[in-house]
Amino acid sequence: MPESIIFSGANNPQKSVMKPTATFTGEVYLDLISMDAAASLANVTFTPCARTYWHTHEGGQMIKVSSGTGWICDKGGEARRIKAGDVIWAPPGTTHWHGADDGSIMTHFVVGIGETKWHDEVTNEEYHKRVEN
Repeated sequence: MPESIIFSGANNPQKSVMKPTATFTGEVYLDLISMDAAASLANVTFTPCARTYWHTHEGGQMIKVSSGTGWICDKGGEARRIKAGDVIWAPPGTTHWHGADDGSIMTHFVVGIGETKWHDEVTNEEYHKRVEN
């Protein structure tokens, strides 16, 4: 039977990368834990106003905010505030974006199931279309 693998500290083969791809706006730091066809797991830190592009996940996405405040928005809706301790489920195929608040750094742990499809950049107008709660 295979043995579990522990990646800790300096032994972790993944590195933190700033703005890892062209699918983010602003300064974003990605600590990729695992990425394969089945799922991707990462801790992502967004600087103020930084955010993802619009995207969908074939099998859905779980987001757990670990620090700070930010926003999540489903296509056609208004962004809703998220904060440390919140857990969000984006169902399969839901087009959405998420990112930090104007005055906060936000870090979240994400699990994306299946393929991620990236779409257009979130405009400043879309970013500021919010439900204040």
